[in-house]
Formats: sequence, C-alpha cells, structure tokens
Amino acid sequence: MKTYNGHYLFSIDLEDVRDGMSDGDMYIDRVTENTDLYLQFLKKYDAQCTFFTVGKLAEAKPDLIKKIIDQGHEIACHSYAHKPLDELNETEFKTDLEKNIEALHKAGAKDVIGFRAPIFSLIPKTSWAYNVFEEVGIQYSSSILPANNPLYGWADFGTQRKMVGNIIELPQTLLPFSFFQVPFGGGVYFRMLPAPIIKMAFSHFRKKNIAITGYFHPYDVDHHQERFMHPGINNSKVYNFLMYYGRKSVFSKLEKIFDMGFQICTYRDYLKGDLATGRRNRSTSDANYSHA
Repeated sequence: MKTYNGHYLFSIDLEDVRDGMSDGDMYIDRVTENTDLYLQFLKKYDAQCTFFTVGKLAEAKPDLIKKIIDQGHEIACHSYAHKPLDELNETEFKTDLEKNIEALHKAGAKDVIGFRAPIFSLIPKTSWAYNVFEEVGIQYSSSILPANNPLYGWADFGTQRKMVGNIIELPQTLLPFSFFQVPFGGGVYFRMLPAPIIKMAFSHFRKKNIAITGYFHPYDVDHHQERFMHPGINNSKVYNFLMYYGRKSVFSKLEKIFDMGFQICTYRDYLKGDLATGRRNRSTSDANYSHA
C-alpha cells in the first residue's frame, strides 16, 4: 500500500474561458477535452480532487459534471457567471451563488459546501461574501490570494487557514520566500516556476505539516488552444503571454509531486479528516476580519 506524506489540495476551477469574451463563440470549445486529461491523470493515481464549477458551465455540460461525480470527485461553487465579487453587491452575489448551487444540483451534485471566488476576488471590500456563505450553506472557501497582486489580493489576511465567522477559509499557499510570494501550487505560477523550486516549496510545507492549496483551469494543460486575449487580465500582453506559457509542463511537474508522496484529496475530505482529529480550532486572529 502506498504511504502518503503530505496533502496537496489540488483543484480545478472548471470554467469556459470563452464565456468572458464578447467573441468567445468564435473559438473552439476545448473544456471537455482538457477536463478529460485531468480525469485521466487523477484516475491513474487513484486520486480525487475538488472541481470548483461555474454554474453556466454545469448547465451547458451536465454529462461532464456527471462524469466528474461518478469518478468520486467533489463539486463545489465557482459562481454562476464567473464575475469577480467586486462587480457585484451583496444581494447580487447571493442571487448569483444561489443560481450556482441550483445549477450544480440539477447536474447531479450533492452536498455542495465549498466556494472559490473568480480570480481570487475575495478581498477586504468584498468580505461581505462571508455573510452570504452562511446564508446559503457554504461551509468553506478557498478564495483568497494572501499577497499583493496586480489583479486581486488580500496581503494581510495571513497565509494560514482560519475561521471567518463560521466559514473555514483556506487561502492559497505562497512560496516561502519573503521577496517572491506567489501561489506556487497552481495556475500560471506552477507553469512558470522551475520544477526544483516547486519541489523545494512542497518539501518546506510538508516538514511543517501544512497542506498546500493549488488551482488549475482546463486551459492550463491546453497547448493546442487558439491564441486570443484572455479576459480578466486588463488586456495586458505580458499577462496574456503568461497565460499560454508552460502548459506542456503541468503533468510532468504534477508527477514529480506524486513521486514525493503527496496525497491529492478533495477539500471536503481533507476538512472531514481534519475535524476528526480535532484540529479545527478557532484562532484568536479569526475575529480580526469583519464581514458585516
């Protein structure tokens, strides 16, 4: 039996990047094909993960959602229409999130208890989202990039998991270098960074017995995608270059993580295990973040 040493909360932000573009229909739909690549990889290693899923995509691809569920993965929320939280007010967000949950339920998902904000847009001025989570039954969030960032970041939130009211927040894990704090466990940063740096960071957090959070998108492994300006990056040519950089390297780097003995599991199962061992403790710093 394989022995695991460390948890990697690998996850997929299941969205269709074309939905954020006015001319998105001009381009080929590659979401199902790319999601199947992740499913094949996870099946190879007998691993399950969390798919933070946009409601509109669940409505458009119920068969894909069913396939994901049938293979034992968790379905969680990623908003209905993939709008950053600062483009909504609290009432609009509640409506969006309720539609998200309804779409996931109709596609066959049960026990939908998790949420990830589009583009990690949970920041101090949108912290009212925690009120909404409690109202609709969300139990955990992984929505914060705890560093300064050109798009969205909450630098003084802290890098460790904490309770905000009754909601567990699991921020993205940052490189353990004060001069270069980026979420190395997923997305463009995982694609950009050399494998030895990634392995060093994983080893660092394993020694501290801290689970590593990470995120990927269908396009992160798509090296055949047509070239276009990705939405949500302020029309930056530099960022758009990075959106395509290193896509061929993702699975080979992930294999190295598995070879280190890390276990990929769903957020839900990780938190259940954590609760079972009595490690869910409210930090004295939890009350520092008002979400009124």
